Amino acid sequence: MKIRIKDNSIRLRLTQGEVNEFEKTAKVSATTSFLNESTLTYSLIWSKEENYSAIMNDHEIEVRVPQSAGQKWLDPTQVGMEQLLELKNGDHLRILVEKDFACLTERVDEDESDNFPNPLSTC
Repeated sequence: MKIRIKDNSIRLRLTQGEVNEFEKTAKVSATTSFLNESTLTYSLIWSKEENYSAIMNDHEIEVRVPQSAGQKWLDPTQVGMEQLLELKNGDHLRILVEKDFACLTERVDEDESDNFPNPLSTC
């Protein structure tokens, strides 16, 4: 799973295997390790709640999606889920969860064998 954070935006991209894991176990996580032995874990969780949420505790970011939205996203024709969450200070946090497509040009340093086929790769 890839994470991209920019200002008040969190974007998660999942491979086919990660989407399957999310469907079966209701959670998928990835961890990044740092030189000082600390880690950052980020997780996508299928929530029983009706609303999206995103929290950060210690060294973990949890993005929670409602079951109804998660179920729709599993459909092969659905690429992403997006939600704006209102913060206490009036700002918004944008959550975007997407299926990770293979790039149209080869990337030698990346294994894209589990990525979804790019719909633009065929006519």
